Amino acid sequence: MKINSNRGFSLIELMIVVAIVGILASVAYPAYTSSILKGKRAEGRAALAELQQQQERYLTQRNCYLGFTTSSNGVATPTAPSPSTACGGFNATSAPFKTWSGNTLANSAYLLSADTCPDGASGTLSIADCVRVVATPIKTDAEAGNLRMTSTGTKDCTGTKSAVCWK
Repeated sequence: MKINSNRGFSLIELMIVVAIVGILASVAYPAYTSSILKGKRAEGRAALAELQQQQERYLTQRNCYLGFTTSSNGVATPTAPSPSTACGGFNATSAPFKTWSGNTLANSAYLLSADTCPDGASGTLSIADCVRVVATPIKTDAEAGNLRMTSTGTKDCTGTKSAVCWK
């Protein structure tokens, strides 16, 4: 006598497995995206430290810092001092710095720029005295926003949770 045995899963067993996978995914996905954001912020902080070092080297060579803005395609345009009044007689037509984080512009998380430092009393300091380097996220990061560092050592950000900026 041969006994027939059913092989496979019942619909209820399959639905239980789908529910368990759904619960695990709902817990794991936010943790994953948080990890990705932390990694991108670390990339931005490293890029700011490198840019600050480049600015210090520029200061020793030209006796001032160089302010610049960066367009979305990675092209930097000097803002301060202006090319016609550049310090040390050097006329810059483009910023001689890396203007994005990461290895390539296509894979970077931040665009970099530099401007004058804010001063509570008079509004801003001279670019010859202080520079603030800024990392602007390419994809929105509401918690951290723009990461900023000055040549005087001040570090902050423009996001809603300033505690996550430099961690």
